[in-house]
Amino acid sequence: METLEALGKYAIKRTLGRGAMGTVYEGWDPAIARRVAIKTVKLPDHADPETEEALARFRREAQAAGRLHHPNIVGVFDYGETSDLAYIVMEYVDGPSLKALLDNQERFALADAVRVMEGLLTGLQFSHERGVVHRDIKPANVMLTADGQAKIADFGIARIESSSITQMGTLLGTPAYMSPEQFMGQVVDARTDIYSSGVLLYQLLTGERPFEGGMSAIMHKVLNTEPPSPSQLSVTTPPSFDVVVRCAMAKRPEDRFSSAKAFAEAIRAAMTRQAEPRFAEIEATMVSAPAPPPPPPRVAVATEPPPQTFSTDMPRPRSRTPMVAGGLAVVLLAAIGGGAWWLLQSSPQPSPTPATVGVARPPALQREDRPASPAPLIQPATPPASTAESGRPPANPAQDAQPRPNQQLAIAGLDALRRRITQWVSSRSCALLQGNIADDGALALNGYAGNRSIEELRQGVTAFAPPGQIEWQVSDVDQVFCPALNVLRPITPGFAATGGPRLGLQMADGKTRLHDGEQIRMRLVMPDFPGRLRVDYLAHDGSVQHLYPQLADPRVGIAADPPRTFRAGEEINLGNPVWVIGEPYGMDMIIAVASSEPLFEHPRPSNAELADEYLRQLQAQLDKLRLQGDRLAGAAIAIEALPK
Repeated sequence: METLEALGKYAIKRTLGRGAMGTVYEGWDPAIARRVAIKTVKLPDHADPETEEALARFRREAQAAGRLHHPNIVGVFDYGETSDLAYIVMEYVDGPSLKALLDNQERFALADAVRVMEGLLTGLQFSHERGVVHRDIKPANVMLTADGQAKIADFGIARIESSSITQMGTLLGTPAYMSPEQFMGQVVDARTDIYSSGVLLYQLLTGERPFEGGMSAIMHKVLNTEPPSPSQLSVTTPPSFDVVVRCAMAKRPEDRFSSAKAFAEAIRAAMTRQAEPRFAEIEATMVSAPAPPPPPPRVAVATEPPPQTFSTDMPRPRSRTPMVAGGLAVVLLAAIGGGAWWLLQSSPQPSPTPATVGVARPPALQREDRPASPAPLIQPATPPASTAESGRPPANPAQDAQPRPNQQLAIAGLDALRRRITQWVSSRSCALLQGNIADDGALALNGYAGNRSIEELRQGVTAFAPPGQIEWQVSDVDQVFCPALNVLRPITPGFAATGGPRLGLQMADGKTRLHDGEQIRMRLVMPDFPGRLRVDYLAHDGSVQHLYPQLADPRVGIAADPPRTFRAGEEINLGNPVWVIGEPYGMDMIIAVASSEPLFEHPRPSNAELADEYLRQLQAQLDKLRLQGDRLAGAAIAIEALPK
């Protein structure tokens, strides 16, 4: 190979790196006595369209970066061509790229990750204000100086706003960091850099990329799934960063931060937990449209005062016309004498143990002929003692004398396996999944999943553990409940979680399959902090009825629920006088949220509204409280309504 000694007036000192398109050298500018970096590409055979396009991108890099002079952007000094090479003369950065550090398995302290992101976003804000979108933000294109300052490099596929070179339908970028609109070949703007920067922040916080796999696999995940929250994968990541990452990586560009500056401010707010002044922009992107008129009331509203004698035979809607809780007719019975419709009280019974607090056993696992206990939110860390408990043969002392594969697995690192399963399970869309892997390698998984993903879950989990060692307690739910599961997931303990607040939610008698006329009564246990409580009934017709708190409705004898703060660990019975089951029948869901501060500043506009709008606003409020460092806990339970 011929040794290159000079390019134009620049002396070549050494090779810094080689890539598919060319070579980067360390050079020397004798005119002003400074080190430079020189990136080269071979001039194409003009009959080769692909190489010609690569050279066009190379020239665009010089054009784009040459107009950007900023401490957080690698400066471009010169451009030239020889008989066989084109080259760009750039600022020499005396440090590695982020890619080199991440590939070396180096982990970033939270303060270091924040410093890198602030430098990156400051540089992007500067370039965006001048009409330049980078479009390929990734670790390889972020350089670090000796003192840790971040500098953006390689504007090779940048879009210059005044240029007509980039056309809609062109797919350029690096798959793991590409935005949904890039995958779909749509016109991109500065918000695609916001997305890619969110991916990079995720990697700095967790050490892992949110989406892995081949091109098609990553594309599917970027367009359709949500990654695990960073705090689920890294104990050093505060939950306040989860919402920042989620906002930056929102599927729709309009749901992301509107600018790199707003992104940086949200990071600083998450770091200091002084988020209220900075949340306005996030909230504006998530709660912007006015609420639509509420749907027709679910309750049969009497025009005259109801009779003084009540029973479960009270007339209720029987048609399948749209109603607030269509699918499971929740008929609110007014209290005798027109009193309050609910009874909310502490119970003298002992509170459930922590293992019973959380998501109840899915309806498919209940038996109608006897009450069923809720499934543990987190399975025991040690295996059951007998075949009756686990379905597996009891331990054999003779076999135990020899190392078993699961023991060898534990030696190899069960924590690493738990981490892999946690990442895989948490990345499933439309799922609220919990459980654990025991010290013998036995895997327990419980919760809810929608979008016809049960078989996908089975196949994926089987790849981690043999089928005979999986305790499967996952119930399929309609995809209409996907938004609710996604809202609850960040505030509900995930797979292998051993800490964090837990909100208990179960039916008072343990049954989740209820027949026409049967009462709906719940028992809740507050998490380990005092706070407010909100309970909602989601119907499979896309409506929601607020069970607690409620607005006053004299027509049916409902009194407004006064604001109340519940004690940490307080046990609460909800639903007497009661809601009862009616038609149309089907699967619905009850969700509950406990918060250390009120979720909404003002009461909801109605006791019944459309679920999509309500869940969108609920998500925004939960994000706001998380950014402020407030405590939250959630739970869900599916209810199956059946005819008599």
